[in-house]
Amino acid sequence: MRQAGVLDVGCHSALLTVVRGRPGAVLEPVFSRKVRLRLHETLDHKGRLERAGVKSVERAVAEAVAANPRPRGPEVFAFATSVIRDAPNRDAIIAQVARATGTHLRVLTGEEEARLAYVAARQWAGPTAGRLLVLDIGGGTVEIASGTKNQPRSVHSLPLGARRITRDWLPGTSAPSRRRLVEIREYLRQSLEAVPDLPLAEPGVRVLACSKTFEQLARLAAARGKAPRAGQQLTLPHLRSGVALLAGAKPARRGKLPGISRHRAEQSLAGALIAQTLMEACGAKSVEICPWSTREGLLLEHLRAPHTTTDGSRLAG
Repeated sequence: MRQAGVLDVGCHSALLTVVRGRPGAVLEPVFSRKVRLRLHETLDHKGRLERAGVKSVERAVAEAVAANPRPRGPEVFAFATSVIRDAPNRDAIIAQVARATGTHLRVLTGEEEARLAYVAARQWAGPTAGRLLVLDIGGGTVEIASGTKNQPRSVHSLPLGARRITRDWLPGTSAPSRRRLVEIREYLRQSLEAVPDLPLAEPGVRVLACSKTFEQLARLAAARGKAPRAGQQLTLPHLRSGVALLAGAKPARRGKLPGISRHRAEQSLAGALIAQTLMEACGAKSVEICPWSTREGLLLEHLRAPHTTTDGSRLAG
């Protein structure tokens, strides 16, 4: 039975996941190891990862790889998300991590991340799913993909991630003013309106939300008794209520709200504002929470072709 492994290095963690494939493309967990990171705390004003951040990536990658009980198992595709991909010193970071750990981190374009999130969401939704609209809010970018087949018809990646909006629009430890919230919404709205052929949630389209941001917002709504299906769905009215709650709290307080994790608390308001504006722009009254995203898309594709990457090259060791 085929196995595949992915090491996903993001802003908040380095996660090594090894799975085996089952009939129907079910991903059966074999091994998982997560090492926490706080890279957003080691970024300078230009988005460069400072020395302390690079060292923490080295340690996290080494620890995750060393924890694998079957190091001679499947080759691991190691990739870094936007916090490293978009850093001005990206190449130096990747080179340093490779020297220190022997693991070469790949970077995927935003469009490729959108495609892989769609691949994962399509498989998760099942064979009877029709047209899909997939929304994914990351730290640096927002990914949007839509289609009716196994591969998306359209993909978009926009520099509107929760960490980026927090850094540019919501710095500091105070609750934002109403004027600032209006400015952020207008900036997001104009950015989305400028996207050519933005896919819409037309009748018959199933809208799936694939990200920790959407998951936490759905849990927040469910914990307050305002969401159906125990956090598996998020409606626009409930999301707007969540935005108001998060906007009224200081960043340090948001992590104490139900459903909001402490390490994502600072950017939770930005994530909620992005989610609201994104749903409004696409005409989505509600979204289903999909637990699969880019990582699972990679795993699925590597199970089908276990010795190549998404661009046809050899897997990283």
